[in-house]
Amino acid sequence: MTLFLDVDALSKLVKAQGCETFMGGLLEYMQQDFSRWEEFDKSARTAAHSEVGVIELMPVADQQNYGFKFVNGHPSNPKHGLSTVMAFGALADVATGYPRLLCEMTISTGLRTAVTSVMAAKALTRPDSKVMGLIGCGAQSEFQSIAFHKLLGITELRIFDIDSAAMDKLANHLLAYPELKVVAANSAKECVQGADIVTTVTADKAYATILTPDMVEAGMHINGVGGDCPGKTELHIDVLRAGKIFVEHEPQTRVEGDIQQLPAEHKVNPLWEVIAGKAQGRDSAEQITIFDSVGFALEDLSVLRYTYDLATELNIGEQIEIVPRMANPKDLFGLMMSR
Repeated sequence: MTLFLDVDALSKLVKAQGCETFMGGLLEYMQQDFSRWEEFDKSARTAAHSEVGVIELMPVADQQNYGFKFVNGHPSNPKHGLSTVMAFGALADVATGYPRLLCEMTISTGLRTAVTSVMAAKALTRPDSKVMGLIGCGAQSEFQSIAFHKLLGITELRIFDIDSAAMDKLANHLLAYPELKVVAANSAKECVQGADIVTTVTADKAYATILTPDMVEAGMHINGVGGDCPGKTELHIDVLRAGKIFVEHEPQTRVEGDIQQLPAEHKVNPLWEVIAGKAQGRDSAEQITIFDSVGFALEDLSVLRYTYDLATELNIGEQIEIVPRMANPKDLFGLMMSR
């Protein structure tokens, strides 16, 4: 039987742990997986692009586990009552191909994206970082805010969005964390002034310049989350030129990330090498570091593994027969007729 976790079950799983505890456990799984990066069979995701969005398939495997995620990105979806990002995924046993888990991954993607941001920030930010500017207060904003507050020690969060209702929504959710100071800014420039970390997480599928050179200060760490498909950027090209850039899977990021603006010979640095202790992250306190985050399948495998282990431990979810178990594996027709 295959474990099935729908939206309700996944929500129960996170609530049973507490959001920050769940994120902390996921961070451990993700760091383990990135530290053994070379063991995985990796490829850039397969994407079907349209004028209004993208639908993608994201696979990855090692010698034990195969995982994939089906995910979309349609910025106009909220007008139709749908999420910009929706996803589901599966985890299978490499030895047999048997699917062990079928899981919602819309909420899971929110969690894993925020945890990935923190994993990169732990490796790249100045250790005294306490203030973050967050541009974009959509569906990902709460996850980013809580992760940076609870897992990295951010104590002041400055927020900005062109949609004031989105800012209010985020601020109201963060009232549950009274030790986090939340400041609503009047502009993107005001939001990032004096910040140690800047996170951009906007949704428009456009060549945008959310962060410009005049907004960047020495020592900043820039967490660029929203630029994640061809034709979709957030950082001015001169911001990229000014910083030391880190990426997940370079062949994918060259096509989808903010570095799509740069020539192929412009050097970028593999994040996994820093996580694994094979390379240095920040070179100095004054250096600008940039994580050009597009989301990679290994992060989804980490959340699938963690979710499966936790759900099994806590007995959450439903067992379903998504593939047949047969007394005679050669008699598929007979199985069908016996039902």
